[in-house]
Amino acid sequence: MKVDIMLKKLFIEHPDSVNESYGEHFLVAMGFAIKLFIASIVCLVHGLIPGLFVKTASNLMRELYSSMVVNRARNNSLRDKKEQDVIEYMI
Repeated sequence: MKVDIMLKKLFIEHPDSVNESYGEHFLVAMGFAIKLFIASIVCLVHGLIPGLFVKTASNLMRELYSSMVVNRARNNSLRDKKEQDVIEYMI
């Protein structure tokens, strides 16, 4: 029984908290990882040759932040709407 609880905590709770399935959350996280990897390469090149990619890393970070905040707000509004749409009956 403890294994079930641990697996749920590790793989289900967080994706549920942001209104995503495990698969959806995996794809979103991998998208962020790829963009962060690209940003790190851009920063490395910029560090070596300051005239290149002057604003690229900053723009990528702004995009990621915006994406995360917009998605979080969208997910929260979807969750709120679901809660409002629930009709409870007492018979």
